[in-house]
Amino acid sequence: MIYKAHIQEQSGEIQTVKEHSENTAALCREFAVEPMKDLLYIIGLMHDIGKYQPAFQQRINGKKIKVEHSICGAQEIMRRYDNSIGRLMAYCIAGHHSGIPDGGTSQDTPDLATLSGRLQRPTEDYQAFQQELTIPELNQQELALFLAEDCNIPQASREEQQNRLIDKYAFFVRYCFSCLVDADSLDTAAFCSEEKRQKLQSDFAACLDLVDGRLSSFQALTKLQQTRSALQNQAFAKCSQDAEIYLMNMPTGSGKTLCSVKFALERAIRQGKKRIIYVIPYNSIINQTAEEFTKLFGNSAQILRHQSTFSYQDNDDFEEDYKKAAQFSEENWDADFIITTAVQFFESIYANKRKKLRKLHNMADSILIFDEAHLMPWKYLQPCLEAIAYITKYLNSEAVFLTATMPDFQQLLAKYALPNSRIINLITETEQFADFQKCSYHDLGSVSEEQLLQKAAEYPSSLIVVNTRASARQLYQLCSGKKYHLSTYMTARDRQRVIKEIHQELAKLERDYPNLKQVPAERRIMVISTSLIEAGVDLDFYTVFREWTGLDSILQAGGRCNREGKRQSGDVFIFANADNQQSSTNIRANISKGLLQEYSNISSLECIQEYYKRWLACQKDEDFSCYAIYRSSKTFNGIPFRQYAEQFELIDSRTVSLVVPQDDTSHALVEQLRLIGKGNERSLQSYTCTLHQRELDDLYRQHVVEDFGTGVWCLINMDYYEPELGICFEAKDYYQ
Repeated sequence: MIYKAHIQEQSGEIQTVKEHSENTAALCREFAVEPMKDLLYIIGLMHDIGKYQPAFQQRINGKKIKVEHSICGAQEIMRRYDNSIGRLMAYCIAGHHSGIPDGGTSQDTPDLATLSGRLQRPTEDYQAFQQELTIPELNQQELALFLAEDCNIPQASREEQQNRLIDKYAFFVRYCFSCLVDADSLDTAAFCSEEKRQKLQSDFAACLDLVDGRLSSFQALTKLQQTRSALQNQAFAKCSQDAEIYLMNMPTGSGKTLCSVKFALERAIRQGKKRIIYVIPYNSIINQTAEEFTKLFGNSAQILRHQSTFSYQDNDDFEEDYKKAAQFSEENWDADFIITTAVQFFESIYANKRKKLRKLHNMADSILIFDEAHLMPWKYLQPCLEAIAYITKYLNSEAVFLTATMPDFQQLLAKYALPNSRIINLITETEQFADFQKCSYHDLGSVSEEQLLQKAAEYPSSLIVVNTRASARQLYQLCSGKKYHLSTYMTARDRQRVIKEIHQELAKLERDYPNLKQVPAERRIMVISTSLIEAGVDLDFYTVFREWTGLDSILQAGGRCNREGKRQSGDVFIFANADNQQSSTNIRANISKGLLQEYSNISSLECIQEYYKRWLACQKDEDFSCYAIYRSSKTFNGIPFRQYAEQFELIDSRTVSLVVPQDDTSHALVEQLRLIGKGNERSLQSYTCTLHQRELDDLYRQHVVEDFGTGVWCLINMDYYEPELGICFEAKDYYQ
């Protein structure tokens, strides 16, 4: 009898279960790191043995019946390996279509979707697999030792050792699942699809030549330029030193981006890494980096941009072949150079579904760069640091943490990830950091909004950064003259447009008034923004005003003041909003206030270190480890993979996206949602703004939003949106 796995739709050609199983097993072995190769070969070989059931063969031959096939391999595995190793394989096989299930408990019944429940379900006889597939022996002792490695720390308590083991075990369940589902998908697609799979490719050596050319073109005439070159050379001098994690602590204006990508290319070439993955904290700042790299590398790098607000299909800058290759590469990150967001990166590690987890195994053999590493989500700190530590320790990758305000990641990694990660600090001579101090910080005290705007209006260009979107909107509406507003109440499309306009206007102001003296009131520029402008937005203002907050944010805002160092010094004024004192009062702000009184230069390395020391002292371990997976289960059998994945949200789940149709394309996409109940959500991302759930509820009560039963909320009354202001909560008729 021929046991069929797939039938080619066009030709009717048959792929047997044996062929598909052996192909998938071979790919699993190829993808796997050395200690997991034999394990993954068995997982790949046994994942589809449920297709040997008579009912499945009837179904594939056209009978309209439902057949659960994925649990058969899990049941067979548990009969052969009734232990934690078998359970690991069972999690992967049982979930290879629907996602890794929750482990459940021994009391679970067959009707439950947990692994424990599903393992009890009746199946038809699938033992014919034994006539076709040869299952090799597995060295379980070696695997057990590998999983226990770095968990049995002598000085740690028994509970802590068990917690570390649970977290590592859960990581490798997801890793093995990633290898399996990608192998399964690739072999199925290769057989069933006539479309040839394309890949985005990059020439790292050519890219490095281009970076070197750019760096060598910079003159080192001024003291600042010489210091910048010396600082970068510190990092480059350590390219030959092997580590798992590198810390690149460099002041704003020292050329961190170019420095980091040169270091990554050097390491990738030296160590033969497959890819570079550049991880950026926010969608709002990814465009600048992507555009900079695209322009720099040209045809030498086919960069994959994977972010929710970017769609290749809607972008006319790319050839069709590039778009097609990007579409394939997005599925599993099989590309040489990737730029993505922290949300995409970490949620792809802690997911349970095949679509997201398929990317995890391709984070191996990579150089990972975490830009603005201090913005790593603190409440998810333990799982984020653990993921990086596991990928670098066990998957043959290396990571670079890049920021101007570096927390003590050496201590944090040892405490919340792995105690023995090999870490190198690339910048150790920090005496010259003071050369990058291009502004002075002053406490403006408590000022009213009117007083704040009056003072800001005295300068040729000023940036005011506040803590809430409501404050930004209020100030923008109060001020006059040439003004700009930025907040996530605006769509991503409008934010990018406004940032571009600000760039152009600032450049024009400098051309017309080269020394920025005697600038008439009508030409002075005022930008009012939330913190979204603080990281990765390359703008240079004469003066910056920052509402009290954490020192890291204050210094990031200060990085927009006298950014190019064209003046001897600029001024950053830190203020409390007298009209809303509460928004300036929290632990981070209070620590910053104390440091401004104690340090003559709050941008000094010593002050930054003291800030994090004091802030960390105010936190409890649970603040950083509350989302560690060991808190959800103390046994391998009961890990709630599905439940954990649903709760793992780096973006606050209390916020919601609202689509604002702004042109013919977006109106057509919204109309598609309305008519057929589905559409291209990725293409709508650049038209979305972010609201709190209560704000969306308010708009719903006013009958101005609708989701057409799709869950994608859309604004249907454009009187509630202003391109310069963002979403409004009252119609224009009510504005005075």
